[in-house]
Amino acid sequence: YQPAPLSEKTLPDTFVVHIDVLYKYPVIYSIVSGDEKGYFIIDSSTGIVRTRKNLELEDFPAIFNVRATDSSTASVFNEVSVNVTVIDENDFPPVFPSSLLEARLEENLPATQIIQLEARDNDTGRNGFLTYGILSGDRLKFRIDEATGILYSTTSFDYEEEPTEYQVVIYAEDDGIPEKKRGYCTVVIKIID
Repeated sequence: YQPAPLSEKTLPDTFVVHIDVLYKYPVIYSIVSGDEKGYFIIDSSTGIVRTRKNLELEDFPAIFNVRATDSSTASVFNEVSVNVTVIDENDFPPVFPSSLLEARLEENLPATQIIQLEARDNDTGRNGFLTYGILSGDRLKFRIDEATGILYSTTSFDYEEEPTEYQVVIYAEDDGIPEKKRGYCTVVIKIID
């Protein structure tokens, strides 16, 4: 049996799987091995497996064995294994050290690196894997490296001819399951004469 993956936030007494045998006499179901930490409980007459307590992600995947025994003859039984996986939930959004940053950029420079943004995510694995993007701001004048978080200008600026200040809203997005989460940071870019 390979039941649907459970969330790490699954509550006790949650349905996991229904073990069923084809047999002409009543049977008694029991978990006989593999559940040493006592995460699961089985109804001895229905074969329904439920969680007994909160799940610890590091203990999974787990494989345990269920035995169906003839209710009148203990020497007549069969066993099946149950493979349970648990999904690491995306608990935390990415967070920038500051929600507002200021950067200075000299006029007349060719396209150049302005600032490196770095967000943190307290999740692990893909839930903590971040990519960066521009949410709002002049995308013709600025770009961000989605892997490194480095914000670049894509053109040169003239202090006398153009605005002397730009606002670019950057996001960091994780690759979370079941949904992705974002954190935001506004970068104010001041053009220097």
